[in-house]
Amino acid sequence: MNSNACIEKVYILDGGRAQVDDASLYSPGINVGIPMVLSCNAYLIRHRGRWLLWDTGTQDDLIAEPEGRVIAHGIRGTVRQTLAAQLADIGVGPHDIDTLVLSHAHYDHAGNSRLFPRARWIAQQAEYDAMFGADPTQFGYRPELYATLLDNPRVVVDGDYDVYGDDAVRLLATPGHTPGHCSLMIRLPRSGPVILSGDMAHNRFNFRCRCVPSLNADETATRASMEKIDRLQRATQATVWFNHDTEQSATLPHAPRWIV
Repeated sequence: MNSNACIEKVYILDGGRAQVDDASLYSPGINVGIPMVLSCNAYLIRHRGRWLLWDTGTQDDLIAEPEGRVIAHGIRGTVRQTLAAQLADIGVGPHDIDTLVLSHAHYDHAGNSRLFPRARWIAQQAEYDAMFGADPTQFGYRPELYATLLDNPRVVVDGDYDVYGDDAVRLLATPGHTPGHCSLMIRLPRSGPVILSGDMAHNRFNFRCRCVPSLNADETATRASMEKIDRLQRATQATVWFNHDTEQSATLPHAPRWIV
């Protein structure tokens, strides 16, 4: 089976913005005191007639707060358009989402998880354990944002995972930012292989310089995950879409336009 032909289209959805006063939070010792705005995207993938949602962005109710809200680590989250409205604009309702995968459970990735109660949720075992362990807040999690996932049908995996069994959508274990962080590789019919970074590296600069944010759970694991993605990118000639790279994100078409 040609795995490239299995993905019909991908939509990039606006999952809000994150604003920080000191960019060195993400690159210790570099860009100290420089403010930075980070894009926060979610990705809707159509695979053989079924919908997979990768990440859910910042919680939709922040749209009522134009100045945003400081949510974690001094990071201010803002929402310009809700995830629910963007899905509706392309004719997709919450109950149409067949599979939900989170790169990890931070607020700007898991913020709207509760909107998808019917979706099969796929999680890394280490992330699941951290999310529902004794003290999720030590990893910067807000359990109230994702607690309803316990009621979803779920698949808990350990390591890389072929989501549909055809290599079109592959979960990549990239721990470090959080204990069970993961990235996603998709094979598009025209654009070729694309790796959705999650927060394996927040932007292209961090990836090139191997900068590990001070808020990451494990510096050694983060660097190993960066090396893993670097090797995979070189081997497959994949493009990496960095979730928080505002400049790169601005060059890509967003919903209601799609990518194939």
